[in-house]
Amino acid sequence: MAAAEGLWGTLTAPLIRQNPVTLQILGICSALAVTTSLDTALTMATALTVVIVCAAGVISLIRAHIPAAIRLIVQIIVVASMVIVVDQFLQAFFFELSQRLSVFVSLIATNCIVLGRTESFARANPPLRSMVDALGSGLGYGLVLVVIGATRELFGAGRLLGIQLLPLAEEGGWFTPLGLMLLAPSAFFLLGGLVWAMRSLWPEQVEDTEFSPHEIASQD
Repeated sequence: MAAAEGLWGTLTAPLIRQNPVTLQILGICSALAVTTSLDTALTMATALTVVIVCAAGVISLIRAHIPAAIRLIVQIIVVASMVIVVDQFLQAFFFELSQRLSVFVSLIATNCIVLGRTESFARANPPLRSMVDALGSGLGYGLVLVVIGATRELFGAGRLLGIQLLPLAEEGGWFTPLGLMLLAPSAFFLLGGLVWAMRSLWPEQVEDTEFSPHEIASQD
């Protein structure tokens, strides 16, 4: 029972309170680049989750046989191998989505979330616990992508997953798409707003300031 509760806590912790994107500001390049629509956000989130779970399981299984001097090289090789498999799968069965994601699927191999969980957790824990931790991190990352992708597509085009939800003014409806939502700056604003909301709900997530306002004023 205690083991099950421990696994449940490991799975759910990265979803909200310890979300790797909003708390640690990791993996934001892809989070900003592939969230112009919900389908690309879902695809990227699924791809990263599959890679991180499989990589964590493999690295945990062989952790006792990895020399410390080359551990990062081994981890990158394992992750890159998983990324190649996922990329080939997308090209074979979801070619259009693969083209829209461009190089960002390949860049999963260098994603800080993937390498961070394999280095800090999978190398020190058994396979099941490592894969549960990786699944939680992947779902937390995916949750942020889905929220941003859905917001940008809904207000930028009035649709979700290709289904028109808001009637366009040019077709006799009332909604005028907000073109800014489909541009890169909107992703920065939305992610910043999400981080602000999370840290307002949980103030303990706010980092300590290096200098207080009084110290800065005295230096001036």
